[in-house]
Amino acid sequence: MQSNSIRSNPVQYSNILHFLFTTNPTLSLSCIWCLSISIFFYYYTSRPKSIFLLDFSCFQPNPNQKCSYAASESFVRRTNRFTEESEEFMRKIYLKSGLGDETYAPPFVFESNPEANLKYALDEAQQGMFSSINSLLAKTNIDPSCIDCLIVTCGSFSPMPSLTSLIVNRFKLKPDVKTYNLSGMGCSSGVISIDLAANLLKQSKKIGYALVVVTETISLDWYYGDNRPMLVTNCIFRVGCATALITNDPSCRRVAKMELVHSLRTHHGASDRAYKAAFQEEDNKGNTGFALNKDLTAVAGMHLLEHIKILAPRVLPLTQLGVYVYSVIGCAFSGGKSKPIVPDFTKAFDHFCIHTGGKAVIEQVGRVLSLSDALTEPARMSLHRFGNTSSSLVFYELAYFEAKGRVRKGDRVWMLAFGTGFKVGSLVWKAVSDLGQGGDDNPWSDCIDRYPLKSW
Repeated sequence: MQSNSIRSNPVQYSNILHFLFTTNPTLSLSCIWCLSISIFFYYYTSRPKSIFLLDFSCFQPNPNQKCSYAASESFVRRTNRFTEESEEFMRKIYLKSGLGDETYAPPFVFESNPEANLKYALDEAQQGMFSSINSLLAKTNIDPSCIDCLIVTCGSFSPMPSLTSLIVNRFKLKPDVKTYNLSGMGCSSGVISIDLAANLLKQSKKIGYALVVVTETISLDWYYGDNRPMLVTNCIFRVGCATALITNDPSCRRVAKMELVHSLRTHHGASDRAYKAAFQEEDNKGNTGFALNKDLTAVAGMHLLEHIKILAPRVLPLTQLGVYVYSVIGCAFSGGKSKPIVPDFTKAFDHFCIHTGGKAVIEQVGRVLSLSDALTEPARMSLHRFGNTSSSLVFYELAYFEAKGRVRKGDRVWMLAFGTGFKVGSLVWKAVSDLGQGGDDNPWSDCIDRYPLKSW
């Protein structure tokens, strides 16, 4: 009854507070102090954890695996598996693909009797993963026993034991390490695997390290039929692998390279056209291949716009966001006669690592986002130097920026990738330090002075 009367009489309640402050200020200040500490503790423990990229490493195969046009032509003829029409088609695709003569192919391509098998595929996987992990651990001085989470993404190769098991065995990771194998996700899986690692670290109550290995093993994926959409993959996919180490340890800010600001994944597989844009299947003779259909670039452009609708409000400055929202409202009132403008993302980002699926894909993304040749330069040069290494290519682009010394503290970098299904993934990084030359393990260290090319 007494408490009810206090609540119903604010004046009396105020008098009681006044009495407490005047008669026992020490008690009152102690209560305020405890309340402040509680609020601060709640905020500190409930806020999202910062995620940092400690460092990354990109694999550079042996020089004797460089796949020039002459080496490619020799391989095709030595297999004796293609018709003259298919050989001529691949020749035309290769010559206009944007690939240079220093991309890398699997070792079996250079054998006198080239025939891929499981051993070649495992050797390719281990060579890329082990080399890049060794390089990364040496740069970060992190003991393998400190790794709490291991994520390996490889789109089309999934052996048993798994690729994560290969790494656990080789580097003797601790028994309670959490391992994840991502497969069948195409070229977007590098971005997606970082997003997964970041979410796991954010949800963890402990300080931890996540090792992310982004690779693609192509030894078993060469197509030997005459289906033209499948023959394209023989011309553009090449060997590559990247490894990244991320953490939720706030004390690592002073030694980290970048902080993850935003990540976004969108899946457009409900559309049959998007779902079948890039598809693994058998041809009419039973040869398995990966078909890149003609409308792939159109699908990429269309769903990139849908992806932007979600990403834009998270990253754009208020001025650009206002213009974008105004155009969306105008589009709604026009009954669909007008389309929303594409925001100027150069106001939100300083550098772009866009999906390097091929020359046509780079050009399409450039058109959709209204990016100049200077902004698509890392993608174009990475395609020329390394070919399409699938999901790892955004890291080869980041290595390009590093080799050029272009990323400064505070700069924002947008990683954008597409994948089968059809998926679009984005990572937004903020540099917490200047990215230097990257050291001897940077895959561009032996050739960066030749880039960018004057013509491509």
